Amino acid sequence: MKIGKIPETVLKRSVFKQIHHRRNEVLLRPGVGEDCAMLQVGPDEVLVMSTDPITGTTKEIGTFAVHVTANDIASSGAEPIGILLTLILPEQISESDIKQIMKEAEAVCEELNIEIMGGHTEVSKAVNQPLISVTGIGKIKKNEMLKTAGLKPGQELVMTKWAGLEGTAILAKEKENELRGRFHQDFIDRAKEMFQYISVVREAKIAKMMGVSSMHDVTEGGIFGALWEAAAASGAGIEVDLKKIPIKQETIEICEIFDLNPYMLMSSGCMLISTDKGNALVEALKNEGISSAIIGRVIKGNDRIIINEDEKRYLEPPKTDELYKAFK
Repeated sequence: MKIGKIPETVLKRSVFKQIHHRRNEVLLRPGVGEDCAMLQVGPDEVLVMSTDPITGTTKEIGTFAVHVTANDIASSGAEPIGILLTLILPEQISESDIKQIMKEAEAVCEELNIEIMGGHTEVSKAVNQPLISVTGIGKIKKNEMLKTAGLKPGQELVMTKWAGLEGTAILAKEKENELRGRFHQDFIDRAKEMFQYISVVREAKIAKMMGVSSMHDVTEGGIFGALWEAAAASGAGIEVDLKKIPIKQETIEICEIFDLNPYMLMSSGCMLISTDKGNALVEALKNEGISSAIIGRVIKGNDRIIINEDEKRYLEPPKTDELYKAFK
């Protein structure tokens, strides 16, 4: 199989069909587009959990790992509390490298007021670069839970920040020497600095207060993948205007170098939100210094449509993220 997420058909057939629901406390189970599990622990108290590995980069992986997992928790409407951290390390790793990864992870935890609660660390012949996996835990009131499967016909689709945000930052860091032959250093530095926008915890809090029905953190597969996942999870159709999807010039030009589709590029830091009050949400986010835009709407049926002026195309299930093509 190709590197990245396994195909949706394989996921449904060989993963989801093998697991069964047997505990009433489990309120949200595995499904397409659902990044969290939800477990009821009291009459009105729910724990939200998510797990993610970082495999697409070796730069600042401690920072990436914590943000990506905290984003999943926040996208459910929950407050992130803590993480369990697993490090599988190659034989050539140094103690200073391990210390740096942990410093990065702890710095993000301090920023988000969450705690490293435990985990596991080992050196293994099974990996040739550090592999970090994070399980995040959060809490929420039962009546405040949000699922990816919350799109309703007639709602507007709001997207925060820019398509390809995460992938652009990774490419600028990992491929800097290659990019120097094509771009000025300040251009590359601007692309690397996009990394500082990778958290969606703030916009999740704002969106939750505005009464949205669904939030989905845009990760592997980019904005096209997130749109498909949210629509598939909700059993809904969508209609999106390609020209309204925010994107940075740095992303466009770097993707041209590596022949990548920026709309199918890793985009942690970007959130897809469905709401009845798109303009009000965009204004509320703007007041907090967070850029966003209404990019489309939810429609009846199952069509997932992208409109580009007079051209209309239909989305397909997400495939391997574009980022991996640059590292072949």
